[in-house]
Amino acid sequence: MSRHPLHPHALAGRGRVTAVAATAALLCSAAAVQLGAAPTAHALANTVALTPPMGWNTWNSFGCNPSEALIESSADRIVSSGMKAAGYQYVTVDDCWMSPDRDANGNLQADPAKFPHGMKAVADYVHTLGLKFGIYEVPTDRTCAQRNNVLPLGKNGLGTGSLGHEQQDATTFAAWGVDLLKYDWCSADGDLAYQQQQFSLMRDALAATGRPIVYSINPNSFHADKTGATFDWSGIANMWRTTEDITTSWNTGHTNSYAMGISNILNINGTATIADQSGPGHWNDPDMLEVGNGGLSADEQRSHLAMWALMSAPLMAGNKLASATPADFALLSNPDVIAVDQDPQGAGGRLINDTNGLQTWSKRLGDGSLAVVLLNQSSATATVSTTTGRLGLPSTASYALKDLWTGQSGTITTDLSASLAPHASAMYRITPTGPAATPAPPADGTYELASTGSSQVMDDPGSSTVANTQLIGYGRKNVTNQHWILTANGDGTYSVRNQASNLCVDIRGASTSAGAAVIQYGCSGSANQRFTPQPLPAGGFALVARNSGLAITAAGTTNGSGLTQQPIGASRADTQSWALNPTG
Repeated sequence: MSRHPLHPHALAGRGRVTAVAATAALLCSAAAVQLGAAPTAHALANTVALTPPMGWNTWNSFGCNPSEALIESSADRIVSSGMKAAGYQYVTVDDCWMSPDRDANGNLQADPAKFPHGMKAVADYVHTLGLKFGIYEVPTDRTCAQRNNVLPLGKNGLGTGSLGHEQQDATTFAAWGVDLLKYDWCSADGDLAYQQQQFSLMRDALAATGRPIVYSINPNSFHADKTGATFDWSGIANMWRTTEDITTSWNTGHTNSYAMGISNILNINGTATIADQSGPGHWNDPDMLEVGNGGLSADEQRSHLAMWALMSAPLMAGNKLASATPADFALLSNPDVIAVDQDPQGAGGRLINDTNGLQTWSKRLGDGSLAVVLLNQSSATATVSTTTGRLGLPSTASYALKDLWTGQSGTITTDLSASLAPHASAMYRITPTGPAATPAPPADGTYELASTGSSQVMDDPGSSTVANTQLIGYGRKNVTNQHWILTANGDGTYSVRNQASNLCVDIRGASTSAGAAVIQYGCSGSANQRFTPQPLPAGGFALVARNSGLAITAAGTTNGSGLTQQPIGASRADTQSWALNPTG
């Protein structure tokens, strides 16, 4: 996205755009969303970006100096270097491509010095190479460069943003042959509801053109409220930035403010909430790749690419292709790593363990295998370890293992580890082989239900006897409100009753939706009170509700966090695996 030198709060005093301009923008689309209304949490029906888009963008290396010659020579290099064959498609011109003035009819124009033949000619050239063309605009009145006084305003003192011109600009882009629109908020104005409204105007305008155009938005730049990390934009855009702009650094110390290092971005993107937003047609965007731009060590560049692939992130290179090294192209084109990113299932990668910066991340793949990254975020060489049980893999005699950096294949049984330099990573694809081991089901009796990912156990808070109380995870105290009586129902399921309250574990409202609370309620034997212990490695069980097929899941390691039901997933292994400890 368009990197800016000002602090995100620098424009806070400018106030909101005028009511006249906002009203004009609203009139451009009869389908504008209602203020405050959340978008539908599914992919847009525009049939594009079914896997994370891959390509190249001008901004990271060329800033406000794009040109026709640059775009065309870079497109040539994408083909000749093998990047096109590896999957890179979109050649995107960022900010500063436009003339400061619209024409007499209000249409956008290319800067005649930078793009003497116009944008359609550039798009046509890109298309002749079998590539796709992307362009930049903003939903506000001025582009980022104009807001920073790098690109001049027009003669009338106005900027060239799309505010009030949404349908006109969308129609122009379609006529030029644009395949991707990068739409950057780059303003301190507006709250979340206003952002939804304005981003939706262009969504609808693009749809009205009839041309399939990937819609990429950034609601974060220049904005104090980083809604990309807190709001699901999947009903509005194909991809959306989750963080502020990236820079060529491992750690800038910023939580979500300009500029972000690789580690800082990972701290935002590792949560299950963000990962669950990922899928065909709708992608979390942690910003463009910095491979080949200097500032990162070779290990850091590999980890950068590995983690973007694990997160199912769009892969948009931003290096100077003319001077890129064979090592740069080899890294960007690693087929095994790209296959993880482009896996058609589109699952988001999750952080499943972090011990003093020694991290394990995983991502479910469509063929039943698991992509795993062991990452050393610490400042010293260290061994990062995990087990197949902690990864949530089904218990088998062995697992096929492929090292995605070396290409070497082998097998493991239960343990996986790698000695890693600071900020280095190991990336694997793990596939269960052989027959699954099936532990015996638990016997009727009284147990602690202990989370294998923490020192917590399932707890009836405050020894409550009130029906509908949400159950929690809490540190082990060996008391009766942490003791649970399992009774087999004869159909493979168990009822689970609290020893203190005499109430049964229940899914609130018999819900079949992910996120529904796990509560205690009067024992009735209903399907939402029947749980199948699904055996997991190391003796643990996922407790799967009969009515929903979802598993009881802990929120983490904080005492008092409520239990919910969630889809079973390898990346949730630590929070869905329960050890049954007899109380005696």
